[in-house]
Amino acid sequence: MPPAELRLPIETERLRLRDFRLEDAQDVHAYGSDPEVTRYMPWGPNTPEETAAFIARALEQQATWPRLDVGLAIEHRTLGVVVGSIALHLRDIPHRTLEMGYCLRQDLWGQGIVTEAGQALLRLGFEELGLHRITATCDVRNTGSYRVMEKLGLRREGEMRQDRQVRGVWRDTYLYAILAEAWSRPIN
Repeated sequence: MPPAELRLPIETERLRLRDFRLEDAQDVHAYGSDPEVTRYMPWGPNTPEETAAFIARALEQQATWPRLDVGLAIEHRTLGVVVGSIALHLRDIPHRTLEMGYCLRQDLWGQGIVTEAGQALLRLGFEELGLHRITATCDVRNTGSYRVMEKLGLRREGEMRQDRQVRGVWRDTYLYAILAEAWSRPIN
């Protein structure tokens, strides 16, 4: 199912989705160390060492093919810096199912950045990778995240009760998904 090559970067009106680079560490640490950004994530807030390890893992993944996990930097084209990340995780190759995840710097919340990046990845997944289903999850308290999923056309399929422990606390998770047949083009 993975294509012969992944054509990067992916350009949108405001964004460039691309592989991470070693020099992105400072930008990544700026959002990855923010307690508010990482509040509902299973990781963080990151130390400088954890950010360096993340960048090292990303560079290592880029050297393999096919890549079952594709973590992309969200570079804001006007600002010229990495402001977040968006990832694709192939979870079920025979059934052509991928999981999507994302993270964004706090000062850019509510501006449609993740929706724009997500739309580009849905297009990639359905048009280029020939996926059948794309899923995403979030902590049930993360209204910003599930609103992005709903804007992208994903439908809430369920709530998983106390499915994971994050920083010593059990959390509930919403599961969202969209099928290829329900996917539509850009959101305006």
